Amino acid sequence: MHPAILITDGTERAALAVARALVTAGYEVHVAAAKPLSLAGVSRGVRRCLLRNDPFVDASGYAAELAGIVAERGIAVVLPMTDASVEAALEHRHLLPRTVALPLPDLATYRRASDKLQVLELARSAGFAVPETVVLACKDEYGAWPEELFPAVVKPHRSVVTDSGRRRVLSVSFVRDAVACREALAALPPSAFPVLLQRRVTGSGEGLFALRWQGRTVARFAHRRLREKPPAGGVSVYRESIAPDPALVSAGERLFDALDWKGVAMIECKRDPATGRHVIMEINGRFWGSLQLAIDAGIDFPVLLLRCALGQVPTEQPANGYRIGVRSRWFWGDVDHLYLRLTRSLAQLQVAPDYDSRLRALLRFLTVHPGRDRCEVWRWRDPAPFLLETSQRLGLVQ
Repeated sequence: MHPAILITDGTERAALAVARALVTAGYEVHVAAAKPLSLAGVSRGVRRCLLRNDPFVDASGYAAELAGIVAERGIAVVLPMTDASVEAALEHRHLLPRTVALPLPDLATYRRASDKLQVLELARSAGFAVPETVVLACKDEYGAWPEELFPAVVKPHRSVVTDSGRRRVLSVSFVRDAVACREALAALPPSAFPVLLQRRVTGSGEGLFALRWQGRTVARFAHRRLREKPPAGGVSVYRESIAPDPALVSAGERLFDALDWKGVAMIECKRDPATGRHVIMEINGRFWGSLQLAIDAGIDFPVLLLRCALGQVPTEQPANGYRIGVRSRWFWGDVDHLYLRLTRSLAQLQVAPDYDSRLRALLRFLTVHPGRDRCEVWRWRDPAPFLLETSQRLGLVQ
């Protein structure tokens, strides 16, 4: 009999992908969320539970509540899905029973990988190209930045920071010039610094995804982003499995070795069209939003991670034998992409003048590739998550 697994953050698409994979594999899956109805919580075969504490507001209370669910339901493995829940679980690991597995790196390693400034230096040493960068140590450090640095991206050194005693998610900002840059910097809390001001990198977005355990790679996967929201760069809404580039794999292995990484992670890059090199953007040390594509293509990261966590580490060579050319579409995210394309000018979207026209964007949205395209959320045998997401989008359900 398979052990019981607890997945947090049931509203996340990654949580849905993990839940579906583990239910299919025969595990007893419990999904925790802050609301009674969540994307993963309504999936077929899962058991729901409420988490009333918010990891952004009370990390220790959140971890203690997790511990209560673990004890009450006989949970063997806890899988946090977001940066906030991962940090809360790692920071307050002592509150969780020793018998429960938490297949993550230690807190110091996780925070090191989440720090974009530290990753920049490690990535350069590993062989990645890095964006031209100016590091701003504090809020008042405004400089006479060279015009050729713009358009640029303002990146807080971490995506989750503590502000006035509460955790807060910070996103990157695209800025056209020094004036917009100063406005973006002024809006950031002091804990966002140091901030990286980076020349914006064009080119296709590519990701390397891996499961590392006991110092070696158990599985890896790669995909290319085809559409994002916002269109200038953000969350992928349509993507395709690709063969992992040997240079990207080599650099990624060196970076994971330098971090002594344990668990799953993704390395997000842009491929420079001029040089062909992969320019690193960041590392995400948890399950990623487009996880369902890897599973559909043949790499079942959730099941492989569970096997590792339970001491059943695969002995075979890294699993690269997945299908190339499989595409995954997050429908409602793609609707958002299309809406922005139809209602915003190219200048407002901060994309290149030769970007697809509105008509071509509409035609691409309407085009379906039978045999290649998979809908990320909709599944015939598990329709409830898509129906819930659609109801929420239409304002019918909170």
